[in-house]
Amino acid sequence: MNVSPPVSIKPDSEKTRKSLFDKYMPRVMQCRLEDLVQQTPLQELPGLTERLGVRVLLKREDLQSVFSFKLRGAYAKLLSLDEEQKKQGIICASAGNHAQGVAMAARHMDIDATVVMPAITPDIKINAVRKLDASVIIHGDDFDTACEHALQLAQEKNLVFVHPYDDPEVITGQATIALELFRQARTPIDYLFVPVGGGGLASGMALVSKYLHPNIRLIGVEAEESASMKAAFEAGEPVNLPEIGHFAEGVAVKRAGDLTFSICHQLLDEIITVDNDEICAAVQDVYEDTRAIAEPAGVLAIAGMKRYFLGRPGCEGNAASVLTGANVNFARLRHIAERAAVGEEQEALLGVTIPEHPGSFLDFCETVGLRGITEFNYRYADQSDAHIFVGIALKDGLAEKGEIIEQLREHGFPVSDLSENDMARLHIRHMVGGRSRVDNERIYRFQFPERPGALLDFLRGMKSGWNISLFHYRNYGSEYGRVLLGIQVPIEDDDRFQNFLDKTGYAFQSEEDNPAYNMFVGPL
Repeated sequence: MNVSPPVSIKPDSEKTRKSLFDKYMPRVMQCRLEDLVQQTPLQELPGLTERLGVRVLLKREDLQSVFSFKLRGAYAKLLSLDEEQKKQGIICASAGNHAQGVAMAARHMDIDATVVMPAITPDIKINAVRKLDASVIIHGDDFDTACEHALQLAQEKNLVFVHPYDDPEVITGQATIALELFRQARTPIDYLFVPVGGGGLASGMALVSKYLHPNIRLIGVEAEESASMKAAFEAGEPVNLPEIGHFAEGVAVKRAGDLTFSICHQLLDEIITVDNDEICAAVQDVYEDTRAIAEPAGVLAIAGMKRYFLGRPGCEGNAASVLTGANVNFARLRHIAERAAVGEEQEALLGVTIPEHPGSFLDFCETVGLRGITEFNYRYADQSDAHIFVGIALKDGLAEKGEIIEQLREHGFPVSDLSENDMARLHIRHMVGGRSRVDNERIYRFQFPERPGALLDFLRGMKSGWNISLFHYRNYGSEYGRVLLGIQVPIEDDDRFQNFLDKTGYAFQSEEDNPAYNMFVGPL
């Protein structure tokens, strides 16, 4: 896993903190949501408690009626509207949980609601919003485009825009989670881990936490591939990330909120990031302790907690976090389960070269010994060597993986560790075929939006004469599909090909130097 250093936050002054508390805490204490919002339980996680050495408590916001904490902020915002604003109607932009929270609150209060959702939104989420009687408009390929359209419609039709995080009332609603948590805990909380996307939940919980318990250690957790708040801390102000990943789509935000940044910068003690494998492993941890199936963004704080305490084995006390949502479709669970084993260091993915002669496969298996083989892929390439893609179950994590690699090398088997190679994990392990004789092949990984026509638009933009030599796509139940693509492009077309890539608008990266490509699907 990639380990990025935490960002520590140094508050500017106690005076600034006091002004934040004076502004927000009266609102939070007066916020009444119980006629629609459930008081969710605070549950101990015995498995993680034993592993981490601290008592782990989890606030179960996945048990709200819309399976997400977002209902709190949305309802608090709608309760703040005057009668004229309620008559005008409301609008928001969202690809999931915020949309359902707004729609549920609007139906409860008999307010007309419109939700703008990007075309990549899965049908299960669109249908869930429509069942709550909201009008749905499909616009754009991403949240930012949908949000711009929603703001335009709000102005044209005089609708109230409900921001997903950068709004004082939304922050107030999310803060009620912390009030409940501290009432339920009964014992002091020494560490509180809060997930960070745009910062609404983190801001609300930070305000309550630091007001009631100034000495609590408050740690924000972001997804490594969309760490907009961390970027804001480093820059001293919110900045736009050039691109973000969408695996944990609930926190995939390109720019932290201006208001939420000002609060988090004052109150968070530090912010750490976690990668996708750690998130998948946290989904598994929560399931094993609670039998709850969480969405990736929902376990962000748990993943951060694990990283924090596994790196600090001497810590003691009580640690709490929030399971923020369980809006995950079934198609994603297969992918999450695959990556959880790597995230928990329970599986090693290796590319191994063995001689192409009788008995070499037996020699390989005897070297591996009685360890479990989780995956084995092989195809004859030539008469000298064979490349095999193998998954091996681990009982002792990185130490055991190192031993296996050393044993294989001692027996004359060259090994490449592919355990953290995204191309290997997302594509190669699922492909059939093998290496071939292909001239001028360029190999790229793309993120295609999961909307009708995305691939067709891509192909229409290609120059006639460029041949597709390799194609692998898998649906992961997310807003974006992952594609591995080989294209034959002559050297003289370099500039034209680069211009084509830039115009696609899709995230991409070259993989021509990737060892998994060269071992298993590259040219002979």
